[in-house]
Amino acid sequence: MKKPGLKVLTYNIHKGFNPGNRRFVLHQMKEALAEAGADLLFLQEMQGEHHRHAKEVENWPELSQFEFIAEGIWPFYIYGKNAVYHTGHHGNAILSRFPFVSWENINVSPFPWASRSLLHGVIQMPDTDTDVHIVCIHFGLTAKERRAQLDRLSERIDQHVPHHAPLIVAGDFNDWLSQAERHFQQHLGLREVFHLTHGNYARTFPSWMPILQMDRIYFRGLTPVGCERLAGSPWRKLSDHAPLAATFTL
Repeated sequence: MKKPGLKVLTYNIHKGFNPGNRRFVLHQMKEALAEAGADLLFLQEMQGEHHRHAKEVENWPELSQFEFIAEGIWPFYIYGKNAVYHTGHHGNAILSRFPFVSWENINVSPFPWASRSLLHGVIQMPDTDTDVHIVCIHFGLTAKERRAQLDRLSERIDQHVPHHAPLIVAGDFNDWLSQAERHFQQHLGLREVFHLTHGNYARTFPSWMPILQMDRIYFRGLTPVGCERLAGSPWRKLSDHAPLAATFTL
Protein backbone atom coordinates (compact mmCIF):
# COMPACT_ATOMS: atom_id res chain seq x y z
CA MET A 1 0.00 0.00 0.00
CA LYS A 2 1.32 3.42 -0.97
CA LYS A 3 2.24 5.64 1.98
CA PRO A 4 0.33 8.93 2.30
CA GLY A 5 2.26 11.88 0.88
CA LEU A 6 2.42 15.42 2.20
CA LYS A 7 3.69 18.45 0.27
CA VAL A 8 4.49 21.57 2.30
CA LEU A 9 5.62 25.06 1.32
CA THR A 10 7.01 27.88 3.45
CA TYR A 11 6.95 31.48 2.26
CA ASN A 12 7.42 34.95 3.73
CA ILE A 13 4.87 36.85 1.64
CA HIS A 14 6.10 40.35 2.60
CA LYS A 15 2.50 41.45 3.38
CA GLY A 16 1.54 40.97 -0.25
CA PHE A 17 3.93 43.55 -1.71
CA ASN A 18 6.82 43.14 -4.14
CA PRO A 19 10.44 43.50 -2.93
CA GLY A 20 10.50 47.27 -3.39
CA ASN A 21 7.07 47.74 -1.74
CA ARG A 22 5.93 49.55 -4.89
CA ARG A 23 3.38 47.04 -6.16
CA PHE A 24 0.70 45.01 -4.43
CA VAL A 25 1.10 41.50 -5.82
CA LEU A 26 -1.04 39.33 -3.55
CA HIS A 27 -3.21 38.23 -6.48
CA GLN A 28 -0.14 37.00 -8.38
CA MET A 29 1.12 35.31 -5.21
CA LYS A 30 -2.17 33.44 -4.88
CA GLU A 31 -1.90 32.18 -8.47
CA ALA A 32 1.71 31.06 -7.98
CA LEU A 33 0.93 29.31 -4.70
CA ALA A 34 -2.06 27.53 -6.23
CA GLU A 35 0.13 26.29 -9.09
CA ALA A 36 2.75 25.00 -6.61
CA GLY A 37 0.16 22.51 -5.36
CA ALA A 38 1.14 22.19 -1.70
CA ASP A 39 -1.09 20.53 0.90
CA LEU A 40 0.16 22.85 3.63
CA LEU A 41 1.30 26.46 3.40
CA PHE A 42 3.41 27.99 6.19
CA LEU A 43 3.12 31.75 5.57
CA GLN A 44 4.88 34.59 7.37
CA GLU A 45 4.29 38.37 7.31
CA MET A 46 0.65 37.71 6.55
CA GLN A 47 -1.37 40.93 6.80
CA GLY A 48 -4.42 40.12 8.87
CA GLU A 49 -5.83 43.63 8.65
CA HIS A 50 -4.70 47.08 7.51
CA HIS A 51 -7.27 49.88 7.55
CA ARG A 52 -5.27 52.37 5.47
CA HIS A 53 -4.21 49.90 2.77
CA ALA A 54 -7.81 48.69 2.48
CA LYS A 55 -8.79 52.24 1.42
CA GLU A 56 -5.75 53.22 -0.64
CA VAL A 57 -4.31 50.09 -2.31
CA GLU A 58 -5.87 49.01 -5.59
CA ASN A 59 -7.20 45.41 -5.57
CA TRP A 60 -6.91 45.09 -1.81
CA PRO A 61 -9.12 42.05 -1.01
CA GLU A 62 -12.23 42.37 1.11
CA LEU A 63 -11.23 39.20 2.91
CA SER A 64 -8.17 38.98 5.11
CA GLN A 65 -5.04 37.98 3.18
CA PHE A 66 -5.03 34.42 4.51
CA GLU A 67 -8.72 33.93 3.68
CA PHE A 68 -8.16 35.41 0.21
CA ILE A 69 -5.26 33.04 -0.57
CA ALA A 70 -7.06 30.04 0.93
CA GLU A 71 -10.40 30.61 -0.84
CA GLY A 72 -11.34 27.69 -3.07
CA ILE A 73 -8.09 25.76 -2.52
CA TRP A 74 -7.23 25.32 1.17
CA PRO A 75 -10.47 24.90 3.14
CA PHE A 76 -8.80 24.99 6.56
CA TYR A 77 -6.60 27.77 7.92
CA ILE A 78 -5.33 29.32 11.14
CA TYR A 79 -3.79 32.73 11.80
CA GLY A 80 -1.77 34.09 14.71
CA LYS A 81 -1.10 37.80 15.23
CA ASN A 82 2.48 38.60 16.10
CA ALA A 83 2.53 42.36 15.50
CA VAL A 84 -0.32 44.74 16.30
CA TYR A 85 -0.33 48.47 15.48
CA HIS A 86 -2.85 51.27 15.07
CA THR A 87 -3.57 50.51 11.39
CA GLY A 88 -3.92 46.74 11.78
CA HIS A 89 -1.90 43.61 12.45
CA HIS A 90 0.17 40.89 10.76
CA GLY A 91 1.51 37.49 11.73
CA ASN A 92 1.84 33.86 10.71
CA ALA A 93 -0.73 31.66 8.96
CA ILE A 94 -1.04 28.00 8.07
CA LEU A 95 -3.33 26.96 5.21
CA SER A 96 -4.26 23.30 4.93
CA ARG A 97 -6.15 20.82 2.78
CA PHE A 98 -6.74 18.80 5.96
CA PRO A 99 -8.75 19.78 9.06
CA PHE A 100 -7.10 20.99 12.24
CA VAL A 101 -7.53 18.93 15.37
CA SER A 102 -6.29 21.83 17.50
CA TRP A 103 -4.13 24.95 17.32
CA GLU A 104 -2.60 27.68 19.47
CA ASN A 105 -0.62 30.87 18.92
CA ILE A 106 2.22 31.31 21.46
CA ASN A 107 3.82 34.68 22.14
CA VAL A 108 7.62 34.44 22.02
CA SER A 109 8.45 38.15 22.09
CA PRO A 110 11.31 39.02 24.45
CA PHE A 111 11.00 42.71 23.54
CA PRO A 112 7.77 44.75 23.32
CA TRP A 113 8.92 46.44 20.09
CA ALA A 114 9.51 43.16 18.22
CA SER A 115 6.40 41.04 18.48
CA ARG A 116 6.86 37.39 17.42
CA SER A 117 4.88 34.19 17.89
CA LEU A 118 4.82 30.46 17.20
CA LEU A 119 1.73 29.17 15.44
CA HIS A 120 1.32 25.51 16.46
CA GLY A 121 -1.36 23.38 14.83
CA VAL A 122 -2.24 19.69 14.71
CA ILE A 123 -3.77 18.11 11.60
CA GLN A 124 -5.01 14.60 10.99
CA MET A 125 -4.15 13.01 7.67
CA PRO A 126 -7.08 11.47 5.78
CA ASP A 127 -7.62 7.70 6.03
CA THR A 128 -5.11 7.47 8.88
CA ASP A 129 -5.17 7.95 12.62
CA THR A 130 -1.92 9.92 12.48
CA ASP A 131 -1.75 13.43 13.93
CA VAL A 132 0.89 15.67 12.35
CA HIS A 133 2.16 18.60 14.43
CA ILE A 134 3.02 21.71 12.42
CA VAL A 135 4.66 24.92 13.64
CA CYS A 136 5.00 28.13 11.62
CA ILE A 137 7.61 30.57 12.89
CA HIS A 138 9.21 33.92 12.08
CA PHE A 139 12.23 34.45 14.32
CA GLY A 140 13.66 37.83 15.26
CA LEU A 141 16.47 39.84 13.70
CA THR A 142 18.92 39.82 16.63
CA ALA A 143 20.86 36.80 17.91
CA LYS A 144 19.71 37.42 21.49
CA GLU A 145 16.09 37.48 20.40
CA ARG A 146 16.46 34.30 18.34
CA ARG A 147 18.10 32.43 21.24
CA ALA A 148 15.16 33.27 23.50
CA GLN A 149 12.68 32.23 20.80
CA LEU A 150 14.56 28.99 20.20
CA ASP A 151 14.29 28.19 23.91
CA ARG A 152 10.54 28.82 23.82
CA LEU A 153 10.14 26.67 20.72
CA SER A 154 12.08 23.84 22.35
CA GLU A 155 9.96 24.12 25.49
CA ARG A 156 6.78 24.03 23.43
CA ILE A 157 7.86 20.94 21.49
CA ASP A 158 9.11 19.10 24.58
CA GLN A 159 5.85 19.70 26.44
CA HIS A 160 3.23 19.42 23.69
CA VAL A 161 4.55 17.17 20.90
CA PRO A 162 4.92 13.43 21.57
CA HIS A 163 8.35 12.27 20.50
CA HIS A 164 6.88 9.65 18.14
CA ALA A 165 4.52 12.14 16.45
CA PRO A 166 5.37 13.52 12.99
CA LEU A 167 6.48 17.14 13.30
CA ILE A 168 7.25 19.92 10.81
CA VAL A 169 8.68 23.31 11.86
CA ALA A 170 8.93 25.76 8.98
CA GLY A 171 9.29 29.46 8.37
CA ASP A 172 11.64 32.41 8.23
CA PHE A 173 14.36 31.71 10.79
CA ASN A 174 16.50 34.83 10.13
CA ASP A 175 19.36 32.49 11.08
CA TRP A 176 21.80 33.21 8.25
CA LEU A 177 24.73 31.99 10.39
CA SER A 178 23.02 28.61 11.07
CA GLN A 179 23.45 28.99 14.82
CA ALA A 180 20.24 27.09 15.61
CA GLU A 181 21.17 23.91 13.76
CA ARG A 182 23.04 22.11 16.54
CA HIS A 183 20.24 22.71 19.01
CA PHE A 184 17.54 21.58 16.56
CA GLN A 185 19.33 18.34 15.75
CA GLN A 186 20.79 17.40 19.15
CA HIS A 187 18.02 18.54 21.48
CA LEU A 188 14.88 18.21 19.35
CA GLY A 189 15.90 15.54 16.87
CA LEU A 190 14.91 17.77 13.94
CA ARG A 191 16.62 17.75 10.56
CA GLU A 192 16.39 20.37 7.81
CA VAL A 193 15.07 18.84 4.60
CA PHE A 194 16.87 20.98 2.01
CA HIS A 195 20.18 20.50 3.82
CA LEU A 196 19.56 16.76 4.02
CA THR A 197 18.73 16.38 0.33
CA HIS A 198 21.16 18.96 -1.15
CA GLY A 199 24.04 19.11 1.33
CA ASN A 200 23.54 22.77 2.24
CA TYR A 201 20.83 25.23 3.23
CA ALA A 202 18.73 26.96 0.61
CA ARG A 203 19.63 30.55 -0.19
CA THR A 204 16.28 32.31 -0.16
CA PHE A 205 16.92 36.02 0.45
CA PRO A 206 16.74 38.34 -1.37
CA SER A 207 14.58 36.61 -3.95
CA TRP A 208 16.10 38.42 -6.97
CA MET A 209 19.63 37.34 -6.02
CA PRO A 210 19.44 34.80 -3.16
CA ILE A 211 22.45 35.00 -0.85
CA LEU A 212 21.23 34.41 2.71
CA GLN A 213 19.93 31.10 4.06
CA MET A 214 16.84 32.42 5.85
CA ASP A 215 13.99 30.00 5.22
CA ARG A 216 13.98 26.39 6.41
CA ILE A 217 11.79 23.30 6.78
CA TYR A 218 12.72 21.09 9.75
CA PHE A 219 11.09 17.71 10.39
CA ARG A 220 11.08 14.51 12.39
CA GLY A 221 8.93 11.39 12.21
CA LEU A 222 8.45 11.64 8.43
CA THR A 223 10.38 10.40 5.40
CA PRO A 224 11.67 13.18 3.13
CA VAL A 225 11.18 12.70 -0.61
CA GLY A 226 12.62 15.98 -1.89
CA CYS A 227 12.90 19.73 -1.41
CA GLU A 228 13.35 22.63 -3.81
CA ARG A 229 13.76 26.37 -3.71
CA LEU A 230 11.20 28.00 -5.99
CA ALA A 231 13.35 30.55 -7.79
CA GLY A 232 13.04 32.40 -11.07
CA SER A 233 9.78 33.65 -12.54
CA PRO A 234 7.36 34.58 -11.10
CA TRP A 235 8.80 34.28 -7.60
CA ARG A 236 11.66 36.78 -7.87
CA LYS A 237 9.17 39.55 -8.70
CA LEU A 238 6.82 38.77 -5.82
CA SER A 239 8.06 38.71 -2.21
CA ASP A 240 11.61 39.53 -1.12
CA HIS A 241 11.94 35.87 -0.05
CA ALA A 242 11.96 32.78 -2.26
CA PRO A 243 9.72 29.92 -1.07
CA LEU A 244 10.81 26.41 -0.18
CA ALA A 245 8.68 23.37 -1.05
CA ALA A 246 9.22 19.87 0.34
CA THR A 247 7.52 16.51 -0.01
CA PHE A 248 7.30 13.82 2.68
CA THR A 249 5.70 10.43 3.22
CA LEU A 250 4.35 9.28 6.56
